[in-house]
Amino acid sequence: MPAEDIVRSYLAALEEREIARAEAMLAPGHVSVFPGGARLSGPREVVAWAASRYRWVRKRIERVDAAGDTVYVLGTLYGEWPDGSAFEGIRFIDRFELRDGRIARIDVWNDLAEVRAAARAPQPAGG
Repeated sequence: MPAEDIVRSYLAALEEREIARAEAMLAPGHVSVFPGGARLSGPREVVAWAASRYRWVRKRIERVDAAGDTVYVLGTLYGEWPDGSAFEGIRFIDRFELRDGRIARIDVWNDLAEVRAAARAPQPAGG
C-alpha cells in the first residue's frame, strides 16, 4: 500500500476512535511528538493526553505530499473545546515517517494552544 494511503487510513481510524486498527499501522517503537514536546507512543496515549485539551477534533485535509516513506498532511482543525464552545480553521501540519510499511514517527504542528490562549485573553478596551 502506498505511504499516503497508509497515513490516510491511520488518520481515519484515529478520528473514528478505532484504536486497535490505528495501532496495527504503527511500527515497533513508534513515537508521536506534539507541540510543547509531548512524546506519545500510540493512539491510546494520544486520546488520553488530548482529553483535557478538547472534547473532539477533526481534520480538513487540504493537501498531502508524499516523498518515499515521508508524508506531510496539511490542513485545518475543527472541533469543540472542553467547555463546549466550537473552534475551526486552526492550521496543522503532520509529518509521518514510515518504515517497512508502518508508521514509525509522527511530528505534529498546530496552532491549537495559541488560538485557545487568544480566546481566553482579556480584550483591550474599545477594541
